[in-house]
Amino acid sequence: MTTATTKTAPLITPVLIAGCVILMLGFAIRASFGVFQIPIAEEFGWARAEFSLAIAIQNLAWGIGQPLFGAVAERFGDRKAIVAGALMYAAGLVLSAWAITPGQMQLLEILVGFGIAGTGFGVVLAIVGRAASAENRSMALGIATAAGSAGQVIGAPVAEFLLQSYGWQEVFLIFAVVILSSLFALPFIRSPKVATKAELEESMGVVLKRAFRDPSYTLIFLGFFSCGYQLAFITAHFPAFVTELCGPIDPGGMIAGMGITTTSALGAVSIAMIGLFNIVGTITAGWLGKRYTKKYLLAGIYTGRTIAAAVFILLPITPESVLVFSAVMGALWLATVPLTSGLVAHLYGLRYMGTLYGVVFLSHQIGGFLGVWLGGMMYDLTGGYTLVWWIGVGVGAFSAIVHLPVRETRGPVAAAA
Repeated sequence: MTTATTKTAPLITPVLIAGCVILMLGFAIRASFGVFQIPIAEEFGWARAEFSLAIAIQNLAWGIGQPLFGAVAERFGDRKAIVAGALMYAAGLVLSAWAITPGQMQLLEILVGFGIAGTGFGVVLAIVGRAASAENRSMALGIATAAGSAGQVIGAPVAEFLLQSYGWQEVFLIFAVVILSSLFALPFIRSPKVATKAELEESMGVVLKRAFRDPSYTLIFLGFFSCGYQLAFITAHFPAFVTELCGPIDPGGMIAGMGITTTSALGAVSIAMIGLFNIVGTITAGWLGKRYTKKYLLAGIYTGRTIAAAVFILLPITPESVLVFSAVMGALWLATVPLTSGLVAHLYGLRYMGTLYGVVFLSHQIGGFLGVWLGGMMYDLTGGYTLVWWIGVGVGAFSAIVHLPVRETRGPVAAAA
C-alpha cells in the first residue's frame, strides 16, 4: 500500500514577490505627497487648502478607479490593468510637475489617483489572493500589504532628501520614472483562476447583487470609511502638523543624535516610522486573520487607533510623543487591509474579489478625501488641525462598533440568483 505525501503549498511565490514590488514602489510615491505641502504652498503662495484638495481629489479618484480597475483586470487581464495604471500614474506625475495653478494641480491629481488604483491594493491583492493557497491566503495578503508599508518607510524620507537638491517638479519627474520601473515585475504576474466551479458559473452582476443585499457587506463598506479618513489625513498633513506644532528638538538629545535636527525632518521620519511599524502590524494581522475571527480583530484595531489618536492630541506634542504615536499608529495602520480583503474573499469568493474589494475600498477613499480636504480647509479657517483630528477619533470609534454585527459565515453561492 502506497501512502501519498501531501505537498504543502509555498507561501513565498514569484507572484507574491512581484506584487510586493509593484505595491512598494507605488506606495512609496503616494506616501510622500504630504512632504510637498509646504514647498508647493510657499512657491505659489497657495492656501493650505489648495494642495490639500489636490491630494483629496487624488484619494477620491483612487477610490473610484479601484473597482473599475478590478473589473478591467477580471475582464481583460491583470497585466493590462497594471500597465494602464502605471502609465496613468507616470503621466499624472509628469503633467503635475508643470502645474502652476491650484485648478491644474487638482485636475491632474485625478490622473494620479487612477494610476494608484491600477497599481494598488484592489488589483494586486486580488492577484495575490487568487494565487495563494487557502491556508496561506491571509498571510500572503498581509505580506503584500506590508510591502506597501515598506514603500511608505522610504517614500517620505527619499522625497525630503531629494528636495534638498532638486525642486519639487524634478522630484515628481524622478518619481514618474520610478513607477514605470515597476513594470519590470510584470512577467512574474501569473494568477491562476482558483475560484470554485460554482463561482465561475456566476456572473459579476449576480455576485454584486448578492453582496449589495447582504447587510454584512454594507457594514464592511461603512467601517472602512474611517480607515481612509485617518490614514489619508495623517499621510497628507502629519508632516506639516509636526513641523509647525511639535515642541523643539533638544540639540543634545537622542533624537538629534539620530540626525533629526528639525521638526520638518521629524515630520518626514514620522511617516517613515509609521510605515516601518506597519510592516510588522500587517504581517501580524495576516497571521492572526487565519486563526481568529476577522471582525473582532478589525474592531480591536479601530479601537486601538481611536485611543492612540485621543491620547496623542490630549498630551503636549513633543518629539518623543510624535515618535511614540507614529510607532503605535504604524502597528495598526494598514493592518485592516489583509483582514478586510480576506473577509471579502471569504464571504463572496475569489472570482470577483478585485471588484468587490474595490467597491469597499471606495468607502475608504471617500473617507480619505474628507480627511485630506477637511484638514486643509479647517487649517485655513481655524489655524490648526484639532477639530479635524477629533472627527477622526469619532469615526474610528464608529468603525470599531460597526464591525461587531458582521456575519463571518459564508452563505450559499447561489443565494442571490
